[in-house]
Amino acid sequence: MSDMQHSAVPAYRAEPDVVRALGRVAVFMGGDSAEREVSLKSGKAVLAALVSAGVDAFAIDVQGCLLKTVENPEFDRVFIALHGRGGEDGILQAILSQAGIPYTGSEVMASSLAMDKLRTKYVFAGCGLPTPKFKTMSAADEAEQIVQELRSPLSVKPSREGSSIGIRKVYTAVELAEAFEAAAALDSSVLVEEWIEGPEFTVSLLQDRALPAIGLSTDHVFYDYDAKYLADDTRYRIPCGLAPEDEARLQNLALEAFRVVGCRTWGRVDIMQDAEGEFWLLEVNTVPGMTDHSLVPMSAKAAGISFEELVVRILLDTLEGANA
Repeated sequence: MSDMQHSAVPAYRAEPDVVRALGRVAVFMGGDSAEREVSLKSGKAVLAALVSAGVDAFAIDVQGCLLKTVENPEFDRVFIALHGRGGEDGILQAILSQAGIPYTGSEVMASSLAMDKLRTKYVFAGCGLPTPKFKTMSAADEAEQIVQELRSPLSVKPSREGSSIGIRKVYTAVELAEAFEAAAALDSSVLVEEWIEGPEFTVSLLQDRALPAIGLSTDHVFYDYDAKYLADDTRYRIPCGLAPEDEARLQNLALEAFRVVGCRTWGRVDIMQDAEGEFWLLEVNTVPGMTDHSLVPMSAKAAGISFEELVVRILLDTLEGANA
């Protein structure tokens, strides 16, 4: 685990006029998705940082009908710390937009698109951006054909889950069929793509700027849910270990991916590097984790931005005219 902690950067307090402009902020967390527990941790961390920065903020554990969140709201804007379906996929964003309530992060279309890994890859491919070769899978009996068309090993993913939930690495048609059944239990849309063997990197984006890249290493088969949120032996490299020109290339690719999906303000792009040194886009995250294991706060800290400043800067883009 990285030895970097949020407290290592000097304390940050928002200017009084910024606090007044932001008004009362609701941090939406929890939710009903498979990522509920992670979202609660993210939300609590965001709330603590906002309060520490002097912002008038409070938490709402969003469960049940999302329409209820905009009935007689006692807040001026929303910091979305909801991960997964219902919070990250454009549904909440559409409700808040219709109600005229400003919110953090990407808008409806980009949120919906980025949550769907399969359709994000269609956009990458259509824009000529490098992404691993892939197929959509709709039945277990397609396994033999897909193994013949794609190069093993393969990654099997539910298209619309986050936090690596439901992802499996497979080598054979039998394994692929089994992995498909497990993924299909989570999502009717299942994505199969060629597995890129090599180092994994993640690039955080903040206000149209790429923050320092992070190199990821784990003793797990891949950077899975446990490695992301529970394990203490996951290794984070900042600096990421790339030559400066290669890190710049990586950051530019992440920015381009973020822009073609239509994202705004903040997020994270996950990228693999193959044995030849080429980079391959995996996905875009529009509401990344903000826990003590999370990558965006880690990357921001490496850029000299405290956790408190980070969350306030994300909120600043909700002010009228901020994205003009």
